Amino acid sequence: MTIATTSATSTGTTLDSINPATGEVVGSVSVSTPDEVRAAVAKARAAQPAWEALSLDERVEKLLSAGPALLDRADELGELLCREMGKPLAEATGEVRACASNWETELREIADALKPQVVEDEHTRSTVYRDPLGVCAAITPWNFPMLMPHWLLLPALIAGNTVVFKPSEETPLIGQAYADALSAVLPEDVLITVHGADEQGKALVASEVDLIVFTGSREVGKKIMAEAAGGLKRVLLELGGKDPLLVLEGADLDAAATFAARNAFRNAGQVCVSTERIYVSDKLHDDFVAKLRAESAKLVVGDGMAEGTAIGPMINAGQRDHVLRQINQAGTDGATVIVADGSEAPAGEGNFVRPTILTGVTHAMEVAMEESFGPVVTVTKVTTDDEAVVLANDTPYGLGAAVFGDPERAKRAARRIKAGMVGINKGLGGASGTPWVGMKQSGIGFHSGPEGHRQFAQVRVVSEAK
Repeated sequence: MTIATTSATSTGTTLDSINPATGEVVGSVSVSTPDEVRAAVAKARAAQPAWEALSLDERVEKLLSAGPALLDRADELGELLCREMGKPLAEATGEVRACASNWETELREIADALKPQVVEDEHTRSTVYRDPLGVCAAITPWNFPMLMPHWLLLPALIAGNTVVFKPSEETPLIGQAYADALSAVLPEDVLITVHGADEQGKALVASEVDLIVFTGSREVGKKIMAEAAGGLKRVLLELGGKDPLLVLEGADLDAAATFAARNAFRNAGQVCVSTERIYVSDKLHDDFVAKLRAESAKLVVGDGMAEGTAIGPMINAGQRDHVLRQINQAGTDGATVIVADGSEAPAGEGNFVRPTILTGVTHAMEVAMEESFGPVVTVTKVTTDDEAVVLANDTPYGLGAAVFGDPERAKRAARRIKAGMVGINKGLGGASGTPWVGMKQSGIGFHSGPEGHRQFAQVRVVSEAK
């Protein structure tokens, strides 16, 4: 869905970025025609050999100054991100700072992961090289409109690829701002930004690129994979989730409820690893739900620019309506609908949804099975750990999960959950250097950490006799 609009101008078609809290136009960009998309790929192709010819360290040096430039503008860019996407200002500014603060360290970590490795046995000395693939098409989402380009563009560029980048049509301004910071220090046409929605995305995927990196919906991911098959193009796809939280006997209920409220409702639930389903021991259910409700009631819904706001608006009316329809249907199907007390959305325009807890949910209900991507979480009683694991795995998704309980008991359950990332008595975030990875239909390939950085390169082995 999209809130961006197109309007005829004297120079062509423009894309208006709309503040989802107020309906106001934040700014506009020019939409790229399909022909312009293909021309951008051709330019990137022509620029790639010279970029590849630089060493890893030389490519790092080219990009070094972009990070401090972004950090100097963190407050300005955080406000832009807040107004364009809707998340609270502190979170928006924090996203910018998270990208820029450890810039040099991240660049050098990527380069280290891509350096040649020597492997020897008695007879042969082999060098494993990680060379560029060529031209990378990067299509990124609106929910983390600077962080996701940051995670994908830097390893693609350090690996020696050139990049044609299409930020989400919902957040073109902050995407362009990030790309501009990089382009200011890069050779011409090493990074080219194009703008638009479905038509431009399809043109980019169908163009003569070598690698497609995409974060977004499972449905769009399937279409990209089908299109890429014709040319056997490499793909890295992160395709959302329906993350479960298991609350087992021995759990610290205060900690579990605090985590659940935060992880289910932050960014208005518009996070691929939001907690969307909770399976809780029947012995703990009532106490847990009471604590979850109390924690959720502390979260103030409003314009992200307003002081004290914890939850901003949904990105657009279409996403808001999707979530409200799921909630209403669940109520009709027999779930109990609990709207967090004290979280009144502001009057007037906007796409606000108050944090909502659904209890008595079964897997016969759509809300338990289909991604919500909004501030709603389901709660289901279980009688055994086995039942909790079976229900947690009853989904085509497999991005993340969390388990709260006695540590050894929680660890046994965690190892049986079919998800790429699982947290035990904490969120799913791994130690520094671990990849961001899903399984099942939550993704193909992965990114981040040394293994993730290497996904942006072609492995080649050159061997010689000793």
